[in-house]
Amino acid sequence: MANKTQPSDLNPSAYLDAIESPQRQADCRQIHAMMERLSGEAPKIWGNSLKSAIVGFGDYHYVYESGREGDFFRTGYANRSASISVYIIPGYEDFSDELARLGSYKKGKSCLYIKRLSDVDVDVLEEIIGKGLAIMAERYPA
Repeated sequence: MANKTQPSDLNPSAYLDAIESPQRQADCRQIHAMMERLSGEAPKIWGNSLKSAIVGFGDYHYVYESGREGDFFRTGYANRSASISVYIIPGYEDFSDELARLGSYKKGKSCLYIKRLSDVDVDVLEEIIGKGLAIMAERYPA
């Protein structure tokens, strides 16, 4: 069984343009530029609707011991109603130092929830994204 979230032909610029809040749009544009620069990859929209999409950078193929396999992005972000979701795919088990310096956020298994970029240290966020990409490159070489 493959991952339900798949890349689409939707336009990443249209995704950014559709963000109604000027501040949220500016924050997403800054994260977008950071991820594009750090990953060296062009953005792709993952999902079939701009409202629920994720902007992903890079991709990799995974195969679990169970036999499940698929493709997914290496890092990405999404504008959600309550926050910006920043996806650090390897998770945060080795990120305690960086998270202690980041600022105000919530986290899931592989997702940081940030209300606005002014709540966090952007340099530390860049460290986290870069470290996540480095871990992915080690686990899943291109």
